[in-house]
Amino acid sequence: MSDAPHSASEFITPPSSSTPSSPSVPSAPFSGITRLDHVGIACRDLDASIAFYRSTYGFEVAHEEVNEEQGVREAMLRTNGTDDGGATYLQLLEPTREDSPVAKFLERHGEGVHHIAFGTADVAATAAGVGERGVRVLDAEPRAGTAGSRIVFLHPKDCGGVLTELVQSAH
Repeated sequence: MSDAPHSASEFITPPSSSTPSSPSVPSAPFSGITRLDHVGIACRDLDASIAFYRSTYGFEVAHEEVNEEQGVREAMLRTNGTDDGGATYLQLLEPTREDSPVAKFLERHGEGVHHIAFGTADVAATAAGVGERGVRVLDAEPRAGTAGSRIVFLHPKDCGGVLTELVQSAH
């Protein structure tokens, strides 16, 4: 029998600012999340990473762009076949400058999972709802994301050590 946790609640420590008895933190979970939008993966060579995911899993690039604000060249690889606008992607991120958050991540951790992103119909309302539950929202206002989306990030220390993004699709 494994001693591994059987649910997220067994290994995720809630933010220190919130406790079940705190009257300022709502007791019900927030339901503004609609799906897992993507998993962001930091890489040093975007073209080589695309080739790996294409040859290993058959994933194709659905979108590619350079995001100057975030200092990355990125590719979104669609991982499932839903046609309802709720597809899930791998987001491959190659830094375009040494001072970008992804470059700093690569220096500290090497290549690998950088963040997860949850889709929502209203990123501002979802960020506010999650913030009311004691999670620090890192962006005061939603900002530009991939393919015209609007995004905010949540503090990893409040999300079980995982940098978490909320994303509202432009579609």
